Amino acid sequence: MESNNGFSMGRLMEFGMSAAVAGQVMRTMNQTMSETMQPWPASMKGQGMPPSFLYYVALEGKQAGPFTEPEIIRLVNEKRITKDTLVWHQGMPAWKRAEDLPEMLRIIALAPPPLDVIA
Repeated sequence: MESNNGFSMGRLMEFGMSAAVAGQVMRTMNQTMSETMQPWPASMKGQGMPPSFLYYVALEGKQAGPFTEPEIIRLVNEKRITKDTLVWHQGMPAWKRAEDLPEMLRIIALAPPPLDVIA
């Protein structure tokens, strides 16, 4: 029973099956994302970097640390850590500049500017 207006039974069934497949794909993606977005236990959610991400930094030419995220934020605010500071954490093959690590760059970018810079 085909009609000329494009709303045939075959088209409606095709649409319904497409919607069902799309829904299943979205459920699978949501489940996968929720599992991969929790790199450490849910009990630690909202506490910043995972415990294994304690950072060592080069301060005044010497290795210092390990530092937690609050300590890193304090050092950034004190201008002791900048985007050019060398940092390392467990699992990294070599030291990198802070600006090359997204989690460090985020902290540096959120630091307030110096008070003497008034527009």
